[in-house]
Amino acid sequence: MKRYSAFAVAREALRYHKGWGRAWRAPEPKARYDVIIVGAGGHGLATAYYLGKNFGITNVAILEKGWLGGGNTGRNTTIIRSNYLQDSSAAIFEKARSLYEDLSQDLNYNVMFSPRGCLMLAQTQSEVRGYERTAHANALQGVETEWVGPERVKELLPIINLDGPRYPVLGGLWQARAGTARHDAVAWGYARACSDMGMDIIQNCEVTGVMRAGGKVTGVSTTRGEIGCDKLGMVVAGHSGVLADLAGFRLPIESVALQALVSEPVKPLIDIVVMANTVHGYMSQSDKGELVIGGGTDSFNNYSQRGSYHHIEHTLAALIETFPIISRIKMLRQWGGIVDMTGDRSPILSKTPVEGIFVNCGWGTGGFKAIPGSGWAFAELMARGQSPLAEEFSLDRFTEGRFIDESVAAGVAH
Repeated sequence: MKRYSAFAVAREALRYHKGWGRAWRAPEPKARYDVIIVGAGGHGLATAYYLGKNFGITNVAILEKGWLGGGNTGRNTTIIRSNYLQDSSAAIFEKARSLYEDLSQDLNYNVMFSPRGCLMLAQTQSEVRGYERTAHANALQGVETEWVGPERVKELLPIINLDGPRYPVLGGLWQARAGTARHDAVAWGYARACSDMGMDIIQNCEVTGVMRAGGKVTGVSTTRGEIGCDKLGMVVAGHSGVLADLAGFRLPIESVALQALVSEPVKPLIDIVVMANTVHGYMSQSDKGELVIGGGTDSFNNYSQRGSYHHIEHTLAALIETFPIISRIKMLRQWGGIVDMTGDRSPILSKTPVEGIFVNCGWGTGGFKAIPGSGWAFAELMARGQSPLAEEFSLDRFTEGRFIDESVAAGVAH
């Protein structure tokens, strides 16, 4: 792999950029691999990368039914934060956030991580109590957050209207080292590093069946033939239930579309990430000047990736009340991403009833921020059979009543 650097860019400029090679190979699938990862999104690619980097397992295939990063990795609002209430949630998200800080150097690929800070607005007395509680919990967990009052909110976010007619701003939970990254670049950086280790990234290769013998996985059937393996990792976001059904077991998840949109490009208005959970809208500004806005999930199960008109009205009406300056900005485009939701709104990183099959799913509306931590923990689980970061997120918790109810505890699961 040719390393990227300022010197490499200057050298290629003199050669009219004719010396750049492919970022990753496009091989034909082999008959057998030690590990197959189904899903070439951020979580799947990160899992493969840390399998190679941390455990030396490089005879790995990453199978993708479409194109690399074409699922939820390319259809999200890029928020990165770790100020969760539950200890297990804070641990894995803080691991992810800390890995994001050095990810560009680690992968030799600019993922455009921007630690601009994330402010979660408190607009009811209940939210004030909840966020103060989270700030105390984060202090015990070693996660740097703080409760700030309305005056500090106005300093961080000059365009805000503190005295909204329905929901005045009473303060907020501020995490200064939270931020955003470029979603495509995260997937491309991991893919390039995996390919350089000798792993095979096989696109346009849909899994149509899971082969088993004696209760153990032996491989998968795909649109490009049968491929054998010793271990199989399922990392397919909203389609986790479909793939689990092929393997002969069920998952306690449901799939819904999460709505998002971006505005036309405008001059800089906001240099942090802001989340208003009472009115359910969150916003940041991209490097191109677009306001990146997220809303809620559809109220019915579906696999659609289309926008939903009532979410435009609901989300923007709420945000305009809090940020009147955006009222005349035009919408540029809207989309939906398929997310899988567990009953406690926390992820599943677990062994399954089929020996050799592991599942990573249920990240709901907060999957992008978890990518490096998720990959780190899931790789350890697949390589060693257990991981401290993944232990609390096993499937057993649903039968044992060990719920990690982050959405109820923190008021939001984004």
